Amino acid sequence: MTRFLDLVSPAAGTALWSEWLTGTAERSRAAADALIDEWAAAATPSGRLAQHVFLSTDGAGLLFHAQWISDEEHLAWARARRAGVVSRVDTLVPGIERPGLTRTRLHRSVVHDAERPAGVFVVSAMAAGDVESTGVPAPGLLAVHVHLAADGERAIVVAEWTDVLSHEAATAGDVSFKRYTLYHSFVEDV
Repeated sequence: MTRFLDLVSPAAGTALWSEWLTGTAERSRAAADALIDEWAAAATPSGRLAQHVFLSTDGAGLLFHAQWISDEEHLAWARARRAGVVSRVDTLVPGIERPGLTRTRLHRSVVHDAERPAGVFVVSAMAAGDVESTGVPAPGLLAVHVHLAADGERAIVVAEWTDVLSHEAATAGDVSFKRYTLYHSFVEDV
């Protein structure tokens, strides 16, 4: 499986995170496939470096991680094209909930094991002041990547684990995260 740092574009001026809640694994795949078809059929947006689609392991939704040269490039595309793309997906998979978009920048990465493949990506949101406690080694934890939100108050943390069982053993009932697997990526040559 792909490691998270393999997905990071060094030229990215901004990274965007967006969750879509679909309710079922079938709806998640249908929405992901519809969006992938939209992206594949359209011209590559100016300034988009990469777009990654993750499926939640519980089947309830999708997570998108996009990297753009700048916020301005993304906003220009969003004003001109986003509504059309989303409306075509909503026609095929109605009722998707979209809690919002978070603009971030990769703040730091702690890699404990660069060799083993990641079996699952565990994503959590937290206050920016709480990120220092992330990245403590644990059996099965491969790496932790901290993304600070543009507001400076929040962070999105992506942890790579060997598998779900290792993560379950380390979290002991904590439910402030979601687990994902990478489904598809578009990466532009820069």
